[in-house]
Amino acid sequence: MRLSDSVPAASTDIVDLWAGEHDLPSWFTEALDVPREEAFVEVGGQKVHYFRWGKRGNPPLLLTHGFLAHARCFAFIAPFLAEDYDIIVYDLAGMGESEIGTVFEGTQRAEDMVALAEALDLFSGPVKPKIIAHSFGSGVALTAMELAGDRFGGLIICDLMIMRPEKLAAHFKGGGGPPGSGKTDRPTNVYPDYETARGRFILAPPQDVQTPFLLDYMAYHSMRQVEGGWTWKFNPKVFHRSENDQEKWRQAPQRIVDLPHRLAIIYGENSRLFDADSAAYLRELGGDHIPMIAVPKAEHHLMLDQPLAFVAALRSVLALWDVP
Repeated sequence: MRLSDSVPAASTDIVDLWAGEHDLPSWFTEALDVPREEAFVEVGGQKVHYFRWGKRGNPPLLLTHGFLAHARCFAFIAPFLAEDYDIIVYDLAGMGESEIGTVFEGTQRAEDMVALAEALDLFSGPVKPKIIAHSFGSGVALTAMELAGDRFGGLIICDLMIMRPEKLAAHFKGGGGPPGSGKTDRPTNVYPDYETARGRFILAPPQDVQTPFLLDYMAYHSMRQVEGGWTWKFNPKVFHRSENDQEKWRQAPQRIVDLPHRLAIIYGENSRLFDADSAAYLRELGGDHIPMIAVPKAEHHLMLDQPLAFVAALRSVLALWDVP
């Protein structure tokens, strides 16, 4: 059931609060001018927020984001694919504008991904929908492919944390852990003004971003104004983890290699979570068949570092997959 529809202007994204501090490039403002739909759809009793670009009937793409992020991390990426595809980019449960229920285990998120594709009629056309997902969202998408891979046309994993067991153990011991691990269910802080809240916005893993205006854009749309100031949009329930979730992260390399469906990996050349050794490890496990593309000069948040190179990598994989 669709709950609301609108076609927002770019001005809903480009806000005076931060845009005035940057000389915004034309590729960015033109991307935000590409027409899109913004709506909510009910999945499992909860409202899911999404954007939609492109023409209905074109090959469908389903995109989602990393931990504590939101759909707008693809709002300046999806328009470059909109001429050829029907694109859905959605907020994961409890993040962005999407609601969250009482079940937090990763399998539920994957089931919700499949249910969202059903609710938006992505399975009805002659071409199966393809998934593009970043980081934590890639973990959700991997499980969705394990549950219903025959219904999808392939998965592009974008910088999912993949490490050799000994390196992963050291990463966990050093406090890295899977996204959100080690946190408790506590109320989100309310900051007295936007500037204070903005000062608390950091990327995980931490990195310098080569396009500061995109970092400010992501920060602004990660927050909401409430009584007494500004707070985060995410629901604290997203920090809940089950033992099953933890184990799936450890098993991720073998799960990727064993997936009997079309798969590609795009990662930041300088990422801390997926690097050349991660690619070599997957090949050693039997993943020689998986294309793995490094985006030059990008770290984990590759759409914030090298957005146009990231678009080119996505276009390349999709073009190859579209060949009959």
